[in-house]
Amino acid sequence: MTAGLNTIMYPVKDIAKAKALFSALLEVEPYADEPYYVGFKAAGQDVGLDPNGHAKGMTGPVPYWTVTDIRARLAALLDAGAELLQDVQDVGGGRLIAFVRDADGNLVGLLQDA
Repeated sequence: MTAGLNTIMYPVKDIAKAKALFSALLEVEPYADEPYYVGFKAAGQDVGLDPNGHAKGMTGPVPYWTVTDIRARLAALLDAGAELLQDVQDVGGGRLIAFVRDADGNLVGLLQDA
């Protein structure tokens, strides 16, 4: 089951500049501030900055749909013709993510919390 769209991830080349821009936009400080990821929470939305996103195939922002069974949803997307860009990965704290590209080139992310 899909619980909604609560997370969006942006691939960035300069994480310091991106952090400054999103801090100004969202008017909050990051809850996570690491060289490999910066995360913000604002208005019920989780906004992430990924300095390795371009290398993973991210061509723009990726919406992450919260699901209860990431492996089943990923299999369903692949069966429907999606191309796997990132298989299920634990990014810490039991949070699992994956993302695919659809036939039109759109990126679709999946997220499951422990």
